[in-house]
Amino acid sequence: MKKPITILVADDDSDDRDMIREALEENRLAKDVRFVVDGEDLMDYLHRRGRHSDAPQPGLILLDLNMPKKDGREALREIKSNPEFRRIPVVVLTTSKAEEDVSRTYSLGSNSFVTKPVTFGSLVSTMRELGRYWLETVELP
Repeated sequence: MKKPITILVADDDSDDRDMIREALEENRLAKDVRFVVDGEDLMDYLHRRGRHSDAPQPGLILLDLNMPKKDGREALREIKSNPEFRRIPVVVLTTSKAEEDVSRTYSLGSNSFVTKPVTFGSLVSTMRELGRYWLETVELP
């Protein structure tokens, strides 16, 4: 039996955060899910600064690309260039379907690129597949 991991979701849209939380709960994947609202908040979490001083290190990051202050691309670049964080799998979960975003995020070190589903049912299905792969199939560091 694998130990539960912390899933860190970086998304600025409160409706999307709520839907992701509900979809993870629906799939019984919400054992320890944390949320941050932008790229700066994400980096504060990873560095355990401010309100995140006692935050557990995530085993998986779900990252939106289009966020204020520091977007997901900038945060991804910082994560993957930092030896302390680069081994954390990052799944880009975004509304973008742009080939440039897909290509660029993989070049920056993203582990997967998933376009956010439009309906809640599709999101539940996507979270099930992500959970099955990242939390059951692969061995995480």
